[in-house]
Amino acid sequence: MFLEGLDGLDRAIVELLIKNARMSYSEIGKRVGVSRVAVKMRIQALEQRGIIEEYTTIINPQKISGAVSCYFEIETAPDSLAQVTKLLQGNDTITQIYRVTGKNKLHVHAVAASAGDMERLMAELIDPLPGVISCSCNIILTRIKDIKGLRL
Repeated sequence: MFLEGLDGLDRAIVELLIKNARMSYSEIGKRVGVSRVAVKMRIQALEQRGIIEEYTTIINPQKISGAVSCYFEIETAPDSLAQVTKLLQGNDTITQIYRVTGKNKLHVHAVAASAGDMERLMAELIDPLPGVISCSCNIILTRIKDIKGLRL
């Protein structure tokens, strides 16, 4: 995939970091054919430009006993969208919020420790949201493919 402003060396560095964000500057340098210092400078520049946003550990909730993962499709009245988004952002069980096209204005992902916790989230946060026209919930049974971020 072509990304404007990202040369071949930056792409090679980012591809290695996608596979293993803990890889050392020295190891990356050996693999791409430049010095450790050059790799560090390139990575810092990618971070400053906002191309690399963060380094994180990704937990698979399906591997944790009892965890429940759901997607909500929420349609709101236009004048309620900002308030609904703000309320959702303030809850730690909500892991992702996307504004989308089509009938449903928001695509929301939540991960709760148990079915009971997910039910409480629905009763205490989702159900009373202001201006909601419709809301559907889909429980994720199996994660088949889940790619984080952009692949080059």
